[in-house]
Amino acid sequence: MDISASLVAGLLVALLAIFTVIRAVRIVPQARARNVERLGRYHKTLTPGLNLVIPYIDRVHPQIDLREQVVSFKPQPVITEDNLVVEIDTVLYFQVTDPRAAFYEIASFLQAVEQLTVTTLRNVVGSMDLEKTLTSRDTINSQLRGVLDEATGKWGLRVNRVEIKAIDPPQSIKEAMQKQMRAERDKRAAILGAEGQRQSQILTAEGDKQAAVLRAEGNRTAAILQAEGQSRAIDEVFQAIHRNDPDPKLLAYQYLQALPQLAQGQGNNFWVIPSEITTALQGVSKAFSESLRPSPATRAKPASDDEAAARS
Repeated sequence: MDISASLVAGLLVALLAIFTVIRAVRIVPQARARNVERLGRYHKTLTPGLNLVIPYIDRVHPQIDLREQVVSFKPQPVITEDNLVVEIDTVLYFQVTDPRAAFYEIASFLQAVEQLTVTTLRNVVGSMDLEKTLTSRDTINSQLRGVLDEATGKWGLRVNRVEIKAIDPPQSIKEAMQKQMRAERDKRAAILGAEGQRQSQILTAEGDKQAAVLRAEGNRTAAILQAEGQSRAIDEVFQAIHRNDPDPKLLAYQYLQALPQLAQGQGNNFWVIPSEITTALQGVSKAFSESLRPSPATRAKPASDDEAAARS
């Protein structure tokens, strides 16, 4: 019996020693921290890694996460300056920088941060109307962050960012905003259509103008080339006539040949003969008279007997 009792006692002592050693060793993960109280008072904060404490004297509290945390608060009703109730949903990014202050300075820092965010949000949005609230998210975020960071500093927290996730106005305001947006879209569509039509008309007019200018340039060039061709033709004819030195009788004959062309038109029932035709006729008749005039030998031939008798 004595041997059995001694064995049991030894086993109990060994188990107590093992349990004591286990309670004396504390392993803290990375980016975590644990506060230690010795005899009811704060003693130290355990850092990541292997730590030793005094069993049954030191009390190790649950670990605190030192990483940046994201908390999304449920939508809160907020009254704007123009007495409209809007639902605002916020997201908070914070980080514990002092585990001791986060554990001993505030009972529940998450609940405290939530309530502080709601009250600050109501103060900030209460000084804005609905339109300014919807378009001033950056301003609201910066004001919220400044107030929260200043208030939570003594709690061992640092507020990195505050984002407004959603702002929901009343249903009647939503319908009015949708009608306004449709009217604005219709207005922009009408303006764009009119602008497009105006640009189309301008481009069409510019095209017609350029086409007319090009046609005028072409007609002018053609007329100039035609006139130059006629001028060169006349000059060649004149030079040819001048070089050959034509007889005036030949010119009068050519003039008379061109006379019938004056009456070739279908509507020429009446036409005027130029005065130059008379001169041409006189030249032609003179030419024929000279060609029919007796030669000098004929004029010198003596008269016959009958002619002499007749003259006597």
